[in-house]
Amino acid sequence: MLVTSRSYAEYEAMFDLTELPVSVLDCCAGGASFTAEAAARGVDAVAVDPAYELPAPELVDTVRRSLPATSGIIDEHADSFVWTWYGTPARKDELRIEAADRFLQDVSIAPERYVPGSLPELPFSDGRFELVLCSHLLFTWADKYDRDWHLAALRELVRVSRSEVRVFPLVQQGAGEPVHYLPELLDELEDVTAEIRPVPYEFQVNADKMLVLSR
Repeated sequence: MLVTSRSYAEYEAMFDLTELPVSVLDCCAGGASFTAEAAARGVDAVAVDPAYELPAPELVDTVRRSLPATSGIIDEHADSFVWTWYGTPARKDELRIEAADRFLQDVSIAPERYVPGSLPELPFSDGRFELVLCSHLLFTWADKYDRDWHLAALRELVRVSRSEVRVFPLVQQGAGEPVHYLPELLDELEDVTAEIRPVPYEFQVNADKMLVLSR
């Protein structure tokens, strides 16, 4: 199991966040520090991920082992990444290590913020969160999860949001290939307005846009 640790600064850029609403869900959050730092700002912040079912020592070990593993994936596809936002690999590693430390500290003192669960069925009531964020799951793994799974997952993200859903990125892992059925999915979503919006972040080539679904 790969549990990626992304920083609050990465989330700000990936999702073009200028301010946070009163409640936020980070879906498939892994070892990210976003929930801890949003909560510290007074936000009702919750993270959901299947990894949170792990016993505490195993979760700590999984997060720590995932740090070098993510660098290995980048090394394997070096031509598919750009360093404009991070500047250097060392800076990326620094941000990820700090994020992992913040996550592990927060999950130990506020475990109620970290809920085991996975798409396409989340353990939350309708409209529970003002804003729902989902990074590097939908579309990233389009080679693993099919079109029907993606449609069900998007509908579930919309269900637990009462205002807005933001999904990043919109390309597949590796070479950053587009997801050919994305327009079809957007046509099938009911009662939402869909917008593809540029963001001030690019690491994987062509991954510089997010999907915004508004209720």
